[in-house]
Amino acid sequence: MFTKKELRALLIPLVAEQVLTGLMGVADTFMVSNVGEAAISGVALVDSVNMLMTYFFTALAAGGTIICSQYIGHRDTREANHAAHQVMTLSLLLSLAFMAALLPLRRPLLGLIFGAVEPAVMDAADVYMLVTVISYPFLALYTASAALHRAAGDSRRPMIVAAAADILNIIGNAILIFACGLGALGAALATLASRIVSAAVMLRYQARPGQAISLGRARSFLPDGAMLRRIVRVGLPSAVENGMFQFGKLVVQSTVSFLGTTAIAAQAVIATLENCAVMPASAIGTGLITVAGQCIGRGQPDEARRYMRSFTGIATLICIGTGVLFSAAVPFITRFTALTPDGVQLVWRITWFISAVRIVLWPCAFTLPNGLRAAGDVSYPMLVSSLSMWLFRVAMCWYLCRYTPVGLWGVWFGWCTDWLVRAALFLLRARGDKWLDHDVLA
Repeated sequence: MFTKKELRALLIPLVAEQVLTGLMGVADTFMVSNVGEAAISGVALVDSVNMLMTYFFTALAAGGTIICSQYIGHRDTREANHAAHQVMTLSLLLSLAFMAALLPLRRPLLGLIFGAVEPAVMDAADVYMLVTVISYPFLALYTASAALHRAAGDSRRPMIVAAAADILNIIGNAILIFACGLGALGAALATLASRIVSAAVMLRYQARPGQAISLGRARSFLPDGAMLRRIVRVGLPSAVENGMFQFGKLVVQSTVSFLGTTAIAAQAVIATLENCAVMPASAIGTGLITVAGQCIGRGQPDEARRYMRSFTGIATLICIGTGVLFSAAVPFITRFTALTPDGVQLVWRITWFISAVRIVLWPCAFTLPNGLRAAGDVSYPMLVSSLSMWLFRVAMCWYLCRYTPVGLWGVWFGWCTDWLVRAALFLLRARGDKWLDHDVLA
């Protein structure tokens, strides 16, 4: 059982990190938006692809977190450290493979996904993607190292490093976008620099002796087929789930691109606000993986259930707070963008709508299933999330945006229907016992 002090030490830095990252994300987006709608639209299109990779690396690292946290709960530090080395190796190899594949294919890929967008938007997207793809290995290494720290219960250090990297990113944007006039290229270079620094600092910390999970000699990173298979078995379903989720969002984004530049820019702002609003609650789900994983490793499933209920409740309270905050702040935030008056009105109305729906549905749809994953029940969330994404979010968006006059509202009607289906099915699963019939350490 975790003490209240231990839970606060885990959750408060996680939430603080997500809040800081969200605020920096807002600042980043609106700094780019002042260059013009073409720049922010190009960056938004590429960020849809980049988020696909970010969530893939995060899910892969979460597989390592589940295994390491269960080993720690099982009091097996040696195997926890061995798994940590293999997570880092796998993350680096996959990120290098993605970088090598995407660099020569970026322009055809953008054209395939988003179709015939305006030339200025495509030029901004191309240069932004060129630089950000180079940052993938550094993003993967930071993500894996931060996840391993959290598996050991240390969320303070990733918070500090992430906050410093976000500040560096904002400073880089200010210099490169405004002082140097580099536009989308300046935003990409600032992102690359911040990811290099954050990866280097996290790896240096993790190499120090005395860590609960520490990185040792170079030969420890040599691939171990048995451990890699174990990590992939747990991490791959979550990676596929997140990959399908982000790919579905790409399809949604491609649909939005048919609605015109104003809709693309408005969607970019709304999506940024939505991401920021759920980040603190998402941090609670990240903490639940560590806590429930260690409970399962100690053979305490009833404690895991209790923490699933309490963490979902905490996420609900956070959604209430962020919903009120971001909805009230929309008129102020949009003053610093280059959006047209029609775009501002669209952002304001849709943000109020999704803030109200999020409070009711989001915690059960996204926080609760992390408790299932922590026990090794990764296939069920993958199937539910993937099917719900495509059958409701993507299909409804495509139909409503293309064949009805609702415009951008169609995206968010589909979005909220997806939340409803996920929440209902995950609640049913958590009430039963099938999610406990897994042994990820076997």
